[in-house]
Amino acid sequence: MTSYRKKQVLLVGAGEFALIAHEYFTYDSDYEVVGFCVNNEYKNAETLNGLPVIDYEKISETAPPGSLDIFVAVPASNLNRLRKKFYLELKQMGYSFASYQSSKAFVWRNAKVGENCFIFEANVVQPFVTIGDNCVLWSGNHIGHRSVIGNHSFLTSHVVVSGYCSVGEGCFLGVNSTLTDNISIGDYSILGAGSVLNRDALPESIYVGSPARVLAGRKSFDAGI
Repeated sequence: MTSYRKKQVLLVGAGEFALIAHEYFTYDSDYEVVGFCVNNEYKNAETLNGLPVIDYEKISETAPPGSLDIFVAVPASNLNRLRKKFYLELKQMGYSFASYQSSKAFVWRNAKVGENCFIFEANVVQPFVTIGDNCVLWSGNHIGHRSVIGNHSFLTSHVVVSGYCSVGEGCFLGVNSTLTDNISIGDYSILGAGSVLNRDALPESIYVGSPARVLAGRKSFDAGI
Protein backbone atom coordinates (compact mmCIF):
# COMPACT_ATOMS: atom_id res chain seq x y z
CA MET A 1 0.00 0.00 0.00
CA THR A 2 1.55 3.31 -1.06
CA SER A 3 1.63 6.19 1.41
CA TYR A 4 0.23 9.60 0.46
CA ARG A 5 2.81 12.38 0.28
CA LYS A 6 1.69 15.98 0.43
CA LYS A 7 2.96 18.57 -2.02
CA GLN A 8 5.53 20.94 -0.61
CA VAL A 9 5.19 24.72 -0.44
CA LEU A 10 7.65 27.43 0.60
CA LEU A 11 6.14 30.63 1.99
CA VAL A 12 7.74 33.90 0.89
CA GLY A 13 7.28 36.17 3.89
CA ALA A 14 7.63 35.81 7.65
CA GLY A 15 5.03 38.24 8.97
CA GLU A 16 1.49 37.75 10.23
CA PHE A 17 0.06 36.76 6.85
CA ALA A 18 2.79 34.14 6.41
CA LEU A 19 2.00 32.70 9.84
CA ILE A 20 -1.72 32.59 8.99
CA ALA A 21 -0.93 30.96 5.62
CA HIS A 22 1.19 28.36 7.42
CA GLU A 23 -1.76 27.51 9.67
CA TYR A 24 -4.26 27.16 6.83
CA PHE A 25 -1.97 25.26 4.46
CA THR A 26 -1.02 22.88 7.27
CA TYR A 27 -4.50 22.04 8.52
CA ASP A 28 -6.73 22.56 5.47
CA SER A 29 -4.85 21.73 2.27
CA ASP A 30 -2.89 19.11 0.38
CA TYR A 31 0.32 21.04 1.02
CA GLU A 32 3.10 20.66 3.55
CA VAL A 33 4.83 23.92 4.44
CA VAL A 34 8.58 23.30 4.43
CA GLY A 35 9.88 26.76 5.32
CA PHE A 36 9.75 30.52 5.05
CA CYS A 37 11.78 32.90 2.89
CA VAL A 38 12.62 36.59 3.43
CA ASN A 39 15.15 39.15 2.28
CA ASN A 40 18.28 38.81 4.36
CA GLU A 41 17.99 42.31 5.85
CA TYR A 42 14.60 41.39 7.35
CA LYS A 43 15.63 37.99 8.64
CA ASN A 44 15.34 37.96 12.43
CA ALA A 45 15.86 34.26 13.11
CA GLU A 46 16.98 31.05 11.44
CA THR A 47 13.69 29.28 12.17
CA LEU A 48 10.00 30.16 12.45
CA ASN A 49 7.32 27.76 13.72
CA GLY A 50 10.06 25.14 13.81
CA LEU A 51 10.81 25.54 10.10
CA PRO A 52 13.88 27.05 8.38
CA VAL A 53 13.88 30.66 7.23
CA ILE A 54 15.97 30.97 4.07
CA ASP A 55 17.40 34.04 2.37
CA TYR A 56 15.38 35.27 -0.59
CA GLU A 57 18.62 36.23 -2.32
CA LYS A 58 19.63 32.52 -2.31
CA ILE A 59 16.24 30.95 -2.99
CA SER A 60 17.21 29.43 -6.35
CA GLU A 61 20.18 27.68 -4.71
CA THR A 62 18.43 26.52 -1.53
CA ALA A 63 15.08 25.62 -3.10
CA PRO A 64 15.47 25.52 -6.89
CA PRO A 65 12.51 25.81 -9.26
CA GLY A 66 10.76 22.48 -9.76
CA SER A 67 11.60 21.21 -6.29
CA LEU A 68 8.51 22.71 -4.63
CA ASP A 69 5.75 25.30 -5.04
CA ILE A 70 5.82 28.88 -3.80
CA PHE A 71 3.20 30.98 -2.07
CA VAL A 72 3.96 34.69 -1.77
CA ALA A 73 2.49 35.44 1.67
CA VAL A 74 2.75 39.23 1.51
CA PRO A 75 -0.30 41.40 2.36
CA ALA A 76 -1.42 44.61 0.63
CA SER A 77 1.86 46.45 1.29
CA ASN A 78 2.41 49.43 -1.03
CA LEU A 79 -1.02 48.81 -2.52
CA ASN A 80 -0.21 45.21 -3.45
CA ARG A 81 2.90 46.19 -5.39
CA LEU A 82 5.30 44.38 -3.05
CA ARG A 83 3.41 41.10 -3.44
CA LYS A 84 3.30 41.68 -7.20
CA LYS A 85 7.07 42.28 -7.28
CA PHE A 86 7.90 38.99 -5.56
CA TYR A 87 5.35 37.07 -7.61
CA LEU A 88 6.65 38.33 -10.96
CA GLU A 89 10.31 37.85 -9.98
CA LEU A 90 9.69 34.27 -8.89
CA LYS A 91 7.59 33.51 -11.96
CA GLN A 92 10.42 34.78 -14.15
CA MET A 93 12.76 32.43 -12.27
CA GLY A 94 10.55 29.49 -13.23
CA TYR A 95 8.73 28.72 -9.99
CA SER A 96 5.24 27.27 -9.81
CA PHE A 97 2.76 28.64 -7.30
CA ALA A 98 0.36 27.22 -4.76
CA SER A 99 -3.11 28.62 -4.14
CA TYR A 100 -5.22 28.06 -1.05
CA GLN A 101 -8.99 27.71 -1.05
CA SER A 102 -10.67 27.15 2.30
CA SER A 103 -12.75 24.01 2.60
CA LYS A 104 -15.37 26.32 4.11
CA ALA A 105 -15.51 28.63 1.07
CA PHE A 106 -18.09 28.24 -1.69
CA VAL A 107 -16.51 28.49 -5.13
CA TRP A 108 -18.78 27.45 -7.98
CA ARG A 109 -17.48 24.80 -10.38
CA ASN A 110 -16.90 27.10 -13.36
CA ALA A 111 -15.35 30.00 -11.49
CA LYS A 112 -11.75 30.53 -12.57
CA VAL A 113 -9.13 31.21 -9.88
CA GLY A 114 -5.54 32.13 -10.75
CA GLU A 115 -2.29 31.06 -9.16
CA ASN A 116 -0.87 32.34 -5.87
CA CYS A 117 -4.37 33.16 -4.62
CA PHE A 118 -5.62 32.81 -1.05
CA ILE A 119 -9.36 32.41 -0.45
CA PHE A 120 -10.38 32.37 3.19
CA GLU A 121 -13.45 30.80 4.79
CA ALA A 122 -17.01 31.97 4.10
CA ASN A 123 -16.25 33.46 0.69
CA VAL A 124 -18.98 32.97 -1.91
CA VAL A 125 -17.73 32.95 -5.51
CA GLN A 126 -20.61 32.60 -7.93
CA PRO A 127 -20.80 31.12 -11.46
CA PHE A 128 -18.65 32.47 -14.28
CA VAL A 129 -16.47 34.60 -11.97
CA THR A 130 -12.82 35.13 -12.84
CA ILE A 131 -10.27 35.81 -10.12
CA GLY A 132 -6.84 36.73 -11.45
CA ASP A 133 -3.39 35.72 -10.26
CA ASN A 134 -1.92 36.72 -6.90
CA CYS A 135 -5.18 37.80 -5.25
CA VAL A 136 -6.24 37.63 -1.59
CA LEU A 137 -9.87 37.27 -0.54
CA TRP A 138 -10.07 37.53 3.24
CA SER A 139 -13.09 36.12 5.11
CA GLY A 140 -16.73 36.45 4.17
CA ASN A 141 -16.80 38.16 0.77
CA HIS A 142 -19.44 37.77 -1.95
CA ILE A 143 -18.29 37.80 -5.59
CA GLY A 144 -21.31 37.99 -7.85
CA HIS A 145 -21.82 36.15 -11.13
CA ARG A 146 -19.77 37.18 -14.19
CA SER A 147 -17.58 39.54 -12.16
CA VAL A 148 -13.81 39.78 -12.68
CA ILE A 149 -11.21 40.46 -9.98
CA GLY A 150 -7.95 41.70 -11.51
CA ASN A 151 -4.48 40.35 -10.78
CA HIS A 152 -2.77 41.32 -7.49
CA SER A 153 -5.95 42.63 -5.82
CA PHE A 154 -6.82 42.39 -2.12
CA LEU A 155 -10.37 42.11 -0.78
CA THR A 156 -10.53 42.48 2.99
CA SER A 157 -13.69 41.06 4.66
CA HIS A 158 -17.45 41.19 4.02
CA VAL A 159 -16.96 42.90 0.67
CA VAL A 160 -19.87 42.61 -1.76
CA VAL A 161 -18.99 42.63 -5.44
CA SER A 162 -22.31 42.42 -7.27
CA GLY A 163 -22.83 40.83 -10.67
CA TYR A 164 -21.06 41.88 -13.87
CA CYS A 165 -18.45 44.00 -12.06
CA SER A 166 -14.81 44.51 -13.03
CA VAL A 167 -12.16 45.19 -10.39
CA GLY A 168 -8.86 46.32 -11.88
CA GLU A 169 -5.34 45.19 -11.12
CA GLY A 170 -3.88 45.85 -7.67
CA CYS A 171 -7.06 47.22 -6.11
CA PHE A 172 -7.81 47.26 -2.36
CA LEU A 173 -11.43 46.89 -1.22
CA GLY A 174 -12.01 47.80 2.42
CA VAL A 175 -14.11 45.99 5.02
CA ASN A 176 -17.87 46.04 4.32
CA SER A 177 -17.48 47.91 1.04
CA THR A 178 -20.00 47.28 -1.74
CA LEU A 179 -20.05 47.47 -5.53
CA THR A 180 -23.49 47.58 -7.11
CA ASP A 181 -24.12 45.75 -10.41
CA ASN A 182 -22.09 46.52 -13.56
CA ILE A 183 -19.44 48.65 -11.81
CA SER A 184 -15.82 48.94 -12.98
CA ILE A 185 -12.90 50.01 -10.80
CA GLY A 186 -9.67 51.18 -12.44
CA ASP A 187 -6.27 49.70 -11.60
CA TYR A 188 -4.67 50.42 -8.20
CA SER A 189 -7.68 52.10 -6.65
CA ILE A 190 -8.90 51.91 -3.06
CA LEU A 191 -12.47 51.59 -1.85
CA GLY A 192 -12.70 52.61 1.79
CA ALA A 193 -14.35 50.59 4.54
CA GLY A 194 -18.13 50.75 4.46
CA SER A 195 -18.23 52.53 1.11
CA VAL A 196 -20.96 51.87 -1.47
CA LEU A 197 -19.80 52.38 -5.04
CA ASN A 198 -22.65 52.91 -7.51
CA ARG A 199 -20.66 54.36 -10.42
CA ASP A 200 -17.41 53.48 -12.16
CA ALA A 201 -14.19 54.37 -10.32
CA LEU A 202 -11.10 55.92 -11.90
CA PRO A 203 -7.70 54.22 -11.73
CA GLU A 204 -5.28 55.15 -8.93
CA SER A 205 -7.98 56.84 -6.87
CA ILE A 206 -9.44 56.57 -3.38
CA TYR A 207 -13.21 56.37 -2.91
CA VAL A 208 -15.03 56.66 0.43
CA GLY A 209 -18.58 57.05 1.73
CA SER A 210 -22.08 56.01 0.74
CA PRO A 211 -22.57 56.75 -2.04
CA ALA A 212 -18.81 56.64 -2.58
CA ARG A 213 -17.08 59.82 -3.73
CA VAL A 214 -13.51 60.28 -4.88
CA LEU A 215 -11.25 61.45 -2.06
CA ALA A 216 -7.92 61.53 -3.90
CA GLY A 217 -6.67 60.76 -7.38
CA ARG A 218 -3.48 60.15 -9.33
CA LYS A 219 -1.74 63.35 -8.14
CA SER A 220 -2.13 62.32 -4.51
CA PHE A 221 -0.82 58.83 -5.31
CA ASP A 222 2.22 60.33 -7.04
CA ALA A 223 2.88 62.45 -3.96
CA GLY A 224 2.83 59.35 -1.77
CA ILE A 225 -0.48 60.04 -0.04
